[in-house]
Amino acid sequence: MVLNYIWISFFIIAFALASIRLIFSGDTNVFPEIIGSTFESSKTAFEISIGLTGVLSLWMGIMKIGEKGGVIGVFSKILSPLFSKLFPDIPKGHPVTGSIFMNLAANMLGLDNAATPLGLKAMEGLQELNPQKDTASNPMIMFLVLNTSGLTIIPISIMVYRAQMGAVQPTDIFIPILLATFFSTLAGIIAVSLYQKINLLNKTILAFLGITSLLIGGMIYFFTTLSRQMIDVYSTTTANVFLFIIIIGFILAGIIKKINVYDAFVEGAKEGFSTAVRIIPYLVAILVAIGVFRASGGMDYIIGGVKTLIGWCGIDNSFVDALPTALMKPLSGSGARGMMVDAMTTHGADSFIGRMACVFQGSTDTTFYILAVYFGSVGISKTRHAVQCGLIADLAGILSAIFVCYLFFGHTI
Repeated sequence: MVLNYIWISFFIIAFALASIRLIFSGDTNVFPEIIGSTFESSKTAFEISIGLTGVLSLWMGIMKIGEKGGVIGVFSKILSPLFSKLFPDIPKGHPVTGSIFMNLAANMLGLDNAATPLGLKAMEGLQELNPQKDTASNPMIMFLVLNTSGLTIIPISIMVYRAQMGAVQPTDIFIPILLATFFSTLAGIIAVSLYQKINLLNKTILAFLGITSLLIGGMIYFFTTLSRQMIDVYSTTTANVFLFIIIIGFILAGIIKKINVYDAFVEGAKEGFSTAVRIIPYLVAILVAIGVFRASGGMDYIIGGVKTLIGWCGIDNSFVDALPTALMKPLSGSGARGMMVDAMTTHGADSFIGRMACVFQGSTDTTFYILAVYFGSVGISKTRHAVQCGLIADLAGILSAIFVCYLFFGHTI
């Protein structure tokens, strides 16, 4: 229902802004630009779906091997104490907890292409437990918000973009992103827990948060002792080794379990293909709405207004030039990526704005894209409090990114 209102609002606001531009400034190009954006966004949505087909087929095939080989069940048992608190509606030891863990692990290592099919597999498992098939369940919302909060330990893709844009130290945004995304995830968990009346003050969750905080603190200290070159080596190697271990480990588990590994892979790959086809209408709907809003100038007006407001408050507004990346990230990953690259091109990869745009890109995830893809893949139309909690996590990530960048890269607020 919330997505319905947001989707309609994008079109209404875009039409109003375009009409104002046409009447008061005589901008006759505004409506052709908007119509052009609908075609371009539709094409982009289809290309994304087609691009996902191969990846989905591969990873859902691997996941099927892991499921039949018992690996997912092992992860479920290990995570059962924690997940029984965060996901109280999931039966203890249910295989879906293993799928959730694999998705979150891929996200933390910046493996976006692997995370999406793993997440879709987890969402299918959650839908099987869902008593109301058109309405998001509590576990679905917690899982989705954990995704939209964008918890990332190794932001490989952003480092690569910085290197391509000529950054002297492409990895200097590593620790700022780690801090910002940690607070974003923490805010998302708290928001969902308040909505769902989950008690966070129990030994299991407190122990998990404490251990996680210590691990992140230890990682931050460890990486500060390394050279920039060594950070690149460690982060890239870790991510790729982890990915390869998953593939080999699942295959070996299937062999040990004496299942037909090839048939299991093909079975899962077929599911991946059908899932990719299923999400096309949802992606077209959300990306066209976003494209229309951008073409109408709505994003430009928001940025201008925020910059003026910040200036009136007497606060340094240097960060506002990087804000388009932050505001676009919940709407479109490719759009935010383009704005990040544009910020580095315009201001320099090693500028305050260039670095902050990169931290914004890594601090949260594409909330509305994830809503459209994950809920669309299982036919969910009533999202309940998923959007609100996802946007709370996004806001926490944005605010954390601003303060962290001022702390690490200079400037005084």
